Amino acid sequence: MALHGEYEPSPAQWVRDQVETYERTGGREANTLLDTGLPVIVVTTRGARTGKLRKSPLMRVEHGGEYALVASVGGAPSHPNWYRNLQADPTAVSIQDGPEPFDARVREVTGAERDEWWTRAVRAFPPYAEYQQKTDRVIPVLVASRQH
Repeated sequence: MALHGEYEPSPAQWVRDQVETYERTGGREANTLLDTGLPVIVVTTRGARTGKLRKSPLMRVEHGGEYALVASVGGAPSHPNWYRNLQADPTAVSIQDGPEPFDARVREVTGAERDEWWTRAVRAFPPYAEYQQKTDRVIPVLVASRQH
């Protein structure tokens, strides 16, 4: 079930540019977060209200073929739109980690499983720990698994 529909680019120019370059080059370029050198993936969701496709570069946190999607927004007080989109439809998601995107399904993790994934996420992108300290909300962690 590949995601099809109208693509609505991000209002942020740097996100639009990164997604376009990443997809055009099959992940050979624009595959790190700005100047950090840390790897990203491109996550496509379907807008819960608009039905339009949205694409977000997220930090690459992979383990055993699954990916953590960390809804941090840099420690902002509210969840990102892509998180709400995935709450509305956890099967309307594709992940691109390299040349080919694949369909996925997400589930939000809690308890000990969240703790394990959070540790992996902070190892991959240490600022997550600071982001959690900046906000009163518990930053959600979703795990994306390949759909077959």
